[in-house]
Amino acid sequence: MLKIGLTGGIGSGKSEVARRLAARGAVVIDADRIAREVVEPGTPGLARVVATFGEGVLRPDGSLNREKLGAIVFADPDKLASLNAIVHPLVGERVARAQSEADADAIVVYDVPLLAENKLAPMYDVVIVVDAPDEVRIARLAEHRGMPEQDAKARIAAQASREDRLAVADLVIPNDGPLDELEARVAEVWQELLLRASRG
Repeated sequence: MLKIGLTGGIGSGKSEVARRLAARGAVVIDADRIAREVVEPGTPGLARVVATFGEGVLRPDGSLNREKLGAIVFADPDKLASLNAIVHPLVGERVARAQSEADADAIVVYDVPLLAENKLAPMYDVVIVVDAPDEVRIARLAEHRGMPEQDAKARIAAQASREDRLAVADLVIPNDGPLDELEARVAEVWQELLLRASRG
């Protein structure tokens, strides 16, 4: 099993690369998606979040109001630590299960937004960084998510710098052009991963 850490700053196109690797046969484990799933209505995770933070973090339909919870935890490091203590073990369990279900010769891609920030590079056989200049990322966030420029800049500033991210990369996928260029780069990287996997 070849373990790939896939990362990239917000607006870099990391999710698009993950999709294209999955289409080629990679087993993609998306930690962010799993983090959302473990606090869906009816889960023990959501029950523990409500027990810790109160009913005020729920929407009228019983789902988690992420914005409200975010406003609480990002203003208070202790509350953020409490939330992480609930969510991280549940995510870890789910990731371990997904990994155990993958074939022994699988190429497993872990989609990890904060890989550089949390110094997780040593956990993977190969780290792939999807890279795009800040101005390209800001334009994408405005276009695809309707995010105001100031918000986009603040989100980018809160993440690792481009230099720090590139410093942990084994392979870099530049993504500042059209999608057909990205497709060609993903194809090259996939061939490289197949080669590494075959060497065992």
